[in-house]
Amino acid sequence: MMIHAAVLRDRTGPFGIEEVDLAAPGPGEVLVRVAGAGLCRSDLMPRHVPIVSGPVVLGHEGAGVVEDVGPGVTRVRPGDHVVLSYDSCGWCARCLGGEPSYCGQFFPRNLSGRRVDGSTSVTDAGGEPVAARWFGQSSFATHCIAAERGLVPVDASLPLETLAPLGCGIQTGAGTALLALRAGAGSTLAVFGTGAVGLAAVMAAAAAGAREIVAVDTHPKRRELALELGATHALDGADPETAARIAALTGGGADAALDTTSVPEVVLAAVTSLRPRGTCALVGSGAADVVLPPRALLGGQTLRYVMEGDAVPQQFIPVLIALWQNGRFPFDRLVRTYPLSGINDAERDFGNGDVVKPVLVPAA
Repeated sequence: MMIHAAVLRDRTGPFGIEEVDLAAPGPGEVLVRVAGAGLCRSDLMPRHVPIVSGPVVLGHEGAGVVEDVGPGVTRVRPGDHVVLSYDSCGWCARCLGGEPSYCGQFFPRNLSGRRVDGSTSVTDAGGEPVAARWFGQSSFATHCIAAERGLVPVDASLPLETLAPLGCGIQTGAGTALLALRAGAGSTLAVFGTGAVGLAAVMAAAAAGAREIVAVDTHPKRRELALELGATHALDGADPETAARIAALTGGGADAALDTTSVPEVVLAAVTSLRPRGTCALVGSGAADVVLPPRALLGGQTLRYVMEGDAVPQQFIPVLIALWQNGRFPFDRLVRTYPLSGINDAERDFGNGDVVKPVLVPAA
């Protein structure tokens, strides 16, 4: 079928809206009419890291309506409303153990832009293949072929364009706070970087009853927003005494810290802000090496990377929706919608920090 998609052909150039040919869904695949797709920093990764060859359709925070299913699909049917999340194989040790974000095939299934066998479901006007399997969906389009294992059915009365960011960024921040770092009643958490991921962690920790939630950012408006969304304190990330201030605010150091920046100096500050036996989680994908002095971990602190918030989307996304419906997780305050044709404006505003979570709406 002929659809419209935002195609990135040049790592340094703009996205172009093109008419492309989308094949029918294959085994384990679902055709989804996209209602909204969040723009995340991971969608800009191909601009900086040559992990996808040739033109590519990005987008991995989609939501929409199922229009057709391929052979073997049993979890959804045409007409279902779904949020799209990451792909996984379903049969490796990690998947069978309830940890699909650490699937043994995570990278080829999510970051190559193609199926595991190297094929793609999209060809351009000249008949040339276009990579269209980004995180199992490539949802910067009017329609996409999505992996069944990444779909999360949702109530048809809910606004899909609002729910779209739950598939990655919001899930990652909230899941890291609640599932990986176990933020809960009486706990203390420091969040470094208050973009969508960091603010989702702030909101989740507040919903769980954390005692102190310290948000750290260099942008005053982001710090103000963090306080509005549940942070108990907001510190300027440019302050060299940030770690010491967090220790004072939390009575000896935070139980846990989350770094979303991937900036080595910020990671060191996050680790240094911990109490003995505290844990720091990393979720970014920076290119610079992080070097820690041995004394940084003398208190038995743990430093680990977290993929997709340690979340099983089919279990965790409904929890986030319920919290949102109850007024305890107002992630919709982060969203600004753009038409799909405005993707370059959305990328510009996102890069400038003018918007926390752009959502592209094909029908707008």
